[in-house]
Amino acid sequence: MAEDRTLDVARLVAGDKATWDAFVARYAGVVHAGVGAVVRRAAHQPTEIADLVQDVFVRLCKDDCRMLRQYDPARASLVTWLTVVSRSVALDAMRRKYVPQVAIDDAPESAFAFSPRESAKISIPPGLLTPRQAMVLSLLYDRDMDPAEVAQHLGVDVQTIRSTHHKALTRLRQYFRENAGE
Repeated sequence: MAEDRTLDVARLVAGDKATWDAFVARYAGVVHAGVGAVVRRAAHQPTEIADLVQDVFVRLCKDDCRMLRQYDPARASLVTWLTVVSRSVALDAMRRKYVPQVAIDDAPESAFAFSPRESAKISIPPGLLTPRQAMVLSLLYDRDMDPAEVAQHLGVDVQTIRSTHHKALTRLRQYFRENAGE
């Protein structure tokens, strides 16, 4: 679309209300479709779609419009980029919100027992992970950030965080499998 290439990101991040209103009016349907595909597939309430659409636009404005500043028309059309952002926000929300729950009366007694060994941190040998992998794991697990927050914090794409996370876990699994007998 020609309009995607002429998006005035500078006016959006400068806080121009008319530009923002036009942006929301033009792309709310795209964001709604991206979020809706995830929410409907997960069989959740339709009211969640509206909340998540709002979350997408809030995320676009967050931290002085950092995410909007990262949009690169040379890499993807605005519609494609907004669809990816929308789906990522919805997936992250679904993962955070819908953790399987068990009624307290149905939980086994062992679930309430504290075991220091389970809560102890794993000692990772120096040099096993790259500095980037170690940082991503630290942000995800020590600071309890979600992948989108880590991506924003580091100024990279969310998929980069997911890929780095996967590679780090693969290295750790391989290391601990090989050293399980020691």
